[in-house]
Amino acid sequence: MSTPENDEGGETARPADGASPTTGAGRPANGTPLLEIRDLTVHHGQLRALDHISLQVFPGEVYAIIGANGAGKSTLLRTIAGLHRPTDGSIVFDGTDVTRVRPERRAMSGIVMVPEGRRLFPSLTVEENLQVGATYARKGPWTIERVYELFAWMKDRRTQRTAQLSGGEQQSVAIGRALVANPRVLLLDELSLGLAPVVVQRVYGMLPQILATGLTVLLVEQDVSQALRVASHLQCLLEGRTTLEGRPSDVTAAEVEAAYFGLATAGYGGAGSPSPAGHGGAGSPSSAGHGGAASPSPGGDGGPGRPPVSRGGLGGIVPPEETET
Repeated sequence: MSTPENDEGGETARPADGASPTTGAGRPANGTPLLEIRDLTVHHGQLRALDHISLQVFPGEVYAIIGANGAGKSTLLRTIAGLHRPTDGSIVFDGTDVTRVRPERRAMSGIVMVPEGRRLFPSLTVEENLQVGATYARKGPWTIERVYELFAWMKDRRTQRTAQLSGGEQQSVAIGRALVANPRVLLLDELSLGLAPVVVQRVYGMLPQILATGLTVLLVEQDVSQALRVASHLQCLLEGRTTLEGRPSDVTAAEVEAAYFGLATAGYGGAGSPSPAGHGGAGSPSSAGHGGAASPSPGGDGGPGRPPVSRGGLGGIVPPEETET
């Protein structure tokens, strides 16, 4: 792996000290995490978007971060990618501290993100957008031709401008653009945003083929039911703090719902335990600070804070249906 350069200009990233991987049920007993976040705190101005977040992602995992709008999910991914600078804490990738490494150097090391909202170049063609992704590519199995094999429709329309594509097609191009960089950790931010349910299923249907090439995935998703279907490990955020962590098979729908909405039965480190105080408390009553932990979270992190409506299934957490853009 190439050694990333320091963001301040010149120094190389240093090996992380004090690595102490811990494992949950079903995770490698003596494994070393590929990506580790240690007590990460991030501010947007005076707003604390993330409050001492820690997580470990092991090779081959699909690690899902869930939570309502404003929970800090996208801020977490953007900080890992190098687009936000943390106030405190560290980001360790493959045993190397990359906290102050520039975004393009992280991409060259193998941390690549599919951003929320696709963020394609609308005036460029499909193939030109894929070529942008190859700018900082590592050596690996993914090429533009292989992306065309994964998305069968794409090669015949490679000269079409992405502004003329549907939302699902644009999301496929955004995924392809990330894949041609040959990432080791693929950061997926809200794949289902703005897409019809049938399109979401089709996009997620490609995930097994992507994982088969040895990728590790860190996924942010507001669609809880979809996240639980594909994840091997999950973590729930509320107002920038962790309210639940574990394997999907080890948590109940009631525990997920309590952690998602900040009900009193959920707490950091496992469902059923009281959450720490502060920020209104992830498990504190609705009369607590910030308008109450059970009330909609504040705006930011991609839009006005409003939890999905309750429509039955999976503890009542099912996002409202959205049409394809």
